Amino acid sequence: MVTSFNKYFKVWLRFAINGFQTQLNNRFALTIFLIGKILRFAIFTLFIVILVSKTKALAGYSLDQTIFFFLSFNLIDIISQLLFREVYRFRQAVVLGTFDFYLVKPINSLYRSLMGGPDLIDFITLIPLFGAIVFYMSRLQMISLPSTVLYLGLIGVGFTIALSFHILVLALAVLTTEVDHAIMMYRDIVGMGRFPIDIYREPLRGFLTFIIPVGLMMSFPAKAFLGLLSPALIIYSIVFALFLLFFSLKIWNYSLKQYSSASS
Repeated sequence: MVTSFNKYFKVWLRFAINGFQTQLNNRFALTIFLIGKILRFAIFTLFIVILVSKTKALAGYSLDQTIFFFLSFNLIDIISQLLFREVYRFRQAVVLGTFDFYLVKPINSLYRSLMGGPDLIDFITLIPLFGAIVFYMSRLQMISLPSTVLYLGLIGVGFTIALSFHILVLALAVLTTEVDHAIMMYRDIVGMGRFPIDIYREPLRGFLTFIIPVGLMMSFPAKAFLGLLSPALIIYSIVFALFLLFFSLKIWNYSLKQYSSASS
């Protein structure tokens, strides 16, 4: 198992280095792209500050707590983009027949389709994000080993749900060659998790928590750290994430059985 992990990590590292070298060929575009990411993050943060300062609270959360929710959202979102950027380009691999080569290589085809194009630019933005999360944890004066472990565990749950959705998008691409609209719908829906899910009224709040699990992905980690999540909901989020991952893998395997080679 350790040998297999080392093998796939080396493959991922090679993909990452090759992609970064390609980006370096156009340093001006790379710089503009990085500045755009930073500005987008800063503008959303400023929007939150203005919104909460005018209302004094957002769904009962203070400014520091609201920003902490926003930072937690960005942690899951950026890690997903960093690792799963290849999903955005997968349609071309299916249409042109490149996916045929994925299937005959000694690397797992799902791994290649998910992890074949990591974006190291997102890794650069993770460094200040980690610092901001630790800073706001200290401002909330709630840092303890149990709360931190629970927070990181539910970040893992959120990442598992994001992974499952990306696998489902890949399966859809194999079955229909459709990726663009599906992945953009995913991003639009997940974007609703920038703020605490409590800002939405029922039944939308329940829908975004239990049907389309934006709340589980984005709000539950911060709520758990703040001590606002019951043990039953923590267990539910773990079970849901594992079930969704199992379901997405089943759909992926089904899509492979239905796949027709571009040369056939």
